Amino acid sequence: MLVCLWGFLYSHYFRFWLKWVLRLLTGKCELQRLFDGSKAGAQRTLRVDYISALLIKSFTVLTLQVLRNAVHVEEAEVEKCVRDVMKEKKIEQKDTGFKANLQVSLLQISGYKKLYSNVENLRKVPYDSDNEEHEEQLIELWNLLMPHESLKARITKQWCDIGFQGDDPKTDFRGMGLLGLVNLVYFSKHYTDEARQILSRSNHPELGYSYAIVGINLTEMAYSLLKNGALKSHLYNVVCGLPQLEHFHQFYCYLVYEFDRFWFEEEPESIMHFNQYREKFHEKIKGLLLDCNVILTLQN
Repeated sequence: MLVCLWGFLYSHYFRFWLKWVLRLLTGKCELQRLFDGSKAGAQRTLRVDYISALLIKSFTVLTLQVLRNAVHVEEAEVEKCVRDVMKEKKIEQKDTGFKANLQVSLLQISGYKKLYSNVENLRKVPYDSDNEEHEEQLIELWNLLMPHESLKARITKQWCDIGFQGDDPKTDFRGMGLLGLVNLVYFSKHYTDEARQILSRSNHPELGYSYAIVGINLTEMAYSLLKNGALKSHLYNVVCGLPQLEHFHQFYCYLVYEFDRFWFEEEPESIMHFNQYREKFHEKIKGLLLDCNVILTLQN
């Protein structure tokens, strides 16, 4: 009860007067003090994002509108938005350091929202065997993973050799749509040696697992972490600007590589315990993402 009361009083009264006193003492607004006290990347941008969520409690209507617009701005409008924020907060336009830092943070925040929208749109596209582009990507996946063996037919039990459940892989993409296939192809194309090595390990007589099915499952994991905001720290540290689909794919590649290593280190009793170990791995990744300095890529 006391904690709730303190939270209410702080956000509605004390915070305003504390900011007012600090502005008098330092000659700087809250955003300026934030940039002075934090390093580039997630530490800075997450604080900008957090402050924007508090605006409704502590700013004028005009300031509210300016800053709300700023965190939803398109790339071409960022510079104008930064000028509007500086004008409204009475920050001198010649403060180029503040201007550049705010521009990067706003690009990261708005870019994250746009990235999620792009990933969601790709996920919503169902795999269509009548779509030539979809079919080409599926065949490309086979050729990347099995370069010395040709498919005997489009519908064949050979698909099980790379970890699909049945004769026709299209049924396995129902949960994640085209996103699942795009992720599998991306990893196989950009990390071909690693993909083939993991595929080989997945055929282990005791610790084996279905490579493609697990890959699609990890797409769902990457998607859920993006959706709930857990990927913000990682992406804000990796990208000094707009996060792109490429960066989501790179994070997926990290998951595939690390899950394979995790699986063999854990030595599960059987594939029947997959969900248990999948959740354990998920919790491990979520724990890593709590670090505001985190970067999870294969390059690291």
